[in-house]
Amino acid sequence: MKSALLVIDVQQSFTRRPYWDEAELPEFIQNLQQLVNRAHKAGLPVLQVFHVDEEGAENAFSYESGLIKTLPQLDIRPTEVFTKAVHSAMFATTKNGRSLDYWLRANGIDRLIVTGIRTEQCCETTTRHASDLGYTVSYAVDATLTFPMVSGSGRTYTAAEIRDRTELVLQGRFAQVQRSEAVAI
Repeated sequence: MKSALLVIDVQQSFTRRPYWDEAELPEFIQNLQQLVNRAHKAGLPVLQVFHVDEEGAENAFSYESGLIKTLPQLDIRPTEVFTKAVHSAMFATTKNGRSLDYWLRANGIDRLIVTGIRTEQCCETTTRHASDLGYTVSYAVDATLTFPMVSGSGRTYTAAEIRDRTELVLQGRFAQVQRSEAVAI
C-alpha cells in the first residue's frame, strides 16, 4: 500500500482567530514534525494543503493577509502544495488545477495519513471524504490541533473532548485512529 502524509491547514492564518490557543501547540508541533521527518526519510510524499479565501487583507485566510504560510515552528518541505476554499482537502487543487484526488491516483497513493488543523473540521471532513473515495486512512489524532468550543446550550467542550469525539466517530468506520508514534510510515 503506497502512502502519503497529508498536512491540512497548518498555517499562520489561525493565529489571528479569536479562539487561537497555544496551550497544545508544542505537543502538536512535535508530533507533526516527527511524522513529516519520518515521511521524508521513508520517501513518502508530504502533501500540504492551505485554506484560502479571497476576501481581502483583513481576512487572515486570504492571500492578501500574508498569512497563508506554514506555522514557523515547522519544517514541512512539501512534495506538492494544494489550496482549498471548503472544509475537505479532497477538493483542494494544485496551481495547475489538478485535484488532490487526481494527484493521489496519478501517483498510485491508496493510503492517507491525515494531520492538521482543526481536528473536528477540516481533518475529520477530509477523512470521511477520503474513506468514501476508497482510500485507507490513518488519522494521527495527536498530530491534529483544535481549540475549545461552546455549544448552543452553553457547554464548553475542551480540545481533548473534541479529539475524543472525533476518534469515536472515525475509528473503524472511516479511519484507523492512532497516536503519531504508532502510525506506520
